[in-house]
Amino acid sequence: MSMTDPLGDMLTRIRNGGMAHKSFVTVPASNLRASVLEVLKREGYIRGYERVNVRPGVDEFKVELKYHDDKMVIKEIERVSTPGRRVYSKVKDLPKFYNGLGIYVLSTPSGVMSDHEARQANLGGEVLCKVF
Repeated sequence: MSMTDPLGDMLTRIRNGGMAHKSFVTVPASNLRASVLEVLKREGYIRGYERVNVRPGVDEFKVELKYHDDKMVIKEIERVSTPGRRVYSKVKDLPKFYNGLGIYVLSTPSGVMSDHEARQANLGGEVLCKVF
């Protein structure tokens, strides 16, 4: 069965895993998901992730969730651009999320990056999700 919004599915699995106080969640592997997980790891929202081969031709990511004082570090994770409504932003028009404490994850011509990195590289693109 095909999935309509694979990235939205991954974000929901992370959100639900955090609410259930899981130490890790598994999500199907793809290049876009790997890029978004790399940004979340770089920004300190998850401990890490690893690619696990389930069976020949099928891989999953095992995402280690990060907690501080028994509360999940990710308080809010939400999809911005959906398959039915794409949201694009120029670098000048990128809003600050929670006064700069949260991040937007963007897909730019130079790859997937956080809004901080996009401002430094002077690149705009599709706003994939927001994380706080």
